[in-house]
Amino acid sequence: MSEEGWDAVLQDLDRRRQASRAMGGEDRLRKHRDKGKLDVRSRIDRLLDPGSFRELGTLVGGEEAPADAVVMGSGRIDGRPVMVAAEDFTVLAGTISSAANSKRYRVAELAVLDRVPLVMMLEGAGFRADGKAHSRTPTDMLAQARCSGRVPVVTAVLGPSAGHGALVAPMSDFTVMSAHASIFSAGPPVVYESLGEEVSKEDLGGPSVALASGLIHNGAEDDAAALDQVRHYLRYFPSSAWSYPPQFEGGDEGPRVVTEMVDLLPRNGRQVYDMHDVIDAVFDAGSSFEVQPGFGPSLICSLARLGGHPVAVLANQPLVLAGSIDADAATKGAHFISVADSYHLPIVFLSDNPGVLPGSASERQGILRAGARMYAAQSLATSPKFEVTLRKAYGFGSMVMGMIPFDGQSGVFAVPGATMGAMGASAMARSRGSDEDEAARLQRMEVEASFRSAQSFGMDELIAPTEVRNVLLHSLERSLYRRQATPEPKARIGITP
Repeated sequence: MSEEGWDAVLQDLDRRRQASRAMGGEDRLRKHRDKGKLDVRSRIDRLLDPGSFRELGTLVGGEEAPADAVVMGSGRIDGRPVMVAAEDFTVLAGTISSAANSKRYRVAELAVLDRVPLVMMLEGAGFRADGKAHSRTPTDMLAQARCSGRVPVVTAVLGPSAGHGALVAPMSDFTVMSAHASIFSAGPPVVYESLGEEVSKEDLGGPSVALASGLIHNGAEDDAAALDQVRHYLRYFPSSAWSYPPQFEGGDEGPRVVTEMVDLLPRNGRQVYDMHDVIDAVFDAGSSFEVQPGFGPSLICSLARLGGHPVAVLANQPLVLAGSIDADAATKGAHFISVADSYHLPIVFLSDNPGVLPGSASERQGILRAGARMYAAQSLATSPKFEVTLRKAYGFGSMVMGMIPFDGQSGVFAVPGATMGAMGASAMARSRGSDEDEAARLQRMEVEASFRSAQSFGMDELIAPTEVRNVLLHSLERSLYRRQATPEPKARIGITP
């Protein structure tokens, strides 16, 4: 081909690329941005390291449907490769055609093949009802499901997301949504047509619904804040289940006596305190990132670092239900444990609970089923596990928090005065119809329980509150020597949504 011929072809290629990168055109982009949203390519730029994005499937959809309403490709976050796909609402409302489905399938397929995280950004109306016949092709959900437990899957919901496109969210390890986003199985028009119910997008699947139901883990003020959370979350994880979590270099890493713990942890078992303060004191400074704070808040699930090593922390919150574990908290805990274990994060349990939440309302919510699911997740976990009883842990509440012996823990500790057993002294006295003298005796036995347990080796060590950080750090550093084998994915079928 002549040089002149190349000029014409390359000019045509550049023109087609520019048409794709123009997205839905200036009018639609202006309306989109006027709502406080970033356009799809600005979202990708915000997420990825500057200049690292390399697009794939640029010309899919032609000039009539630029990028076929989904921009996909690869880039880097903190220097590490990721695959990314983002729905473009300015093009045909971000709907999914057969070709767009193939792009979504391909981006997930490459994530597993190359063992790198997958980030999805949602804002689309689901399946494209264009009247065209669709051939028998693999759905993108097949590839997305194969990612589960193998590579981190993170989804940001940044606008209205419905139907087919929205289904990746509940299949993800972590989800975040912006304040103007919504997510649902079918949008308001379909709901009205099917049920005659008139409902807004916000009332159907806005943050007040999606966060409260547990479908979405974290909320964010806007697109930028949501994408910053995605970057932050991925820093705790390896690129895949075939590698170990990265150690953070620098910051508060060494041993330290946490003198403030004697003030943070009340001796009175009925006095409340904020477990967030304990987490901040024990783990590396500024390293805590809470997951799903608005769902099941009696259990805190937080990523943190200890000596620079990423860990998953599950801690009872005495400020909510006295730290009791209800069905929502157990459901949250089970998923969090499964994700942490899939990517070899050590798991730390900080126990202070009177058990799982009793009562008729709790039973109707399925507390036993949810509690059993959390117990199964922690019992089956093969990552290093550590448990510290700070004040109390009774019955099934101690089991789901990894307290019972011979459950594969690398460290089990308690603070003097910590009480444990089938139930608290007051509840036991009532259940037995105890008189005043027996009730007092049960109370004394409860106070002395930690020393009796230590004398019979019921725990690895009884420790002072000021020693919690150093004991955990020492045990963690020892347990990491188990990483003498090449990491592999867990022998199970993904992570349960």
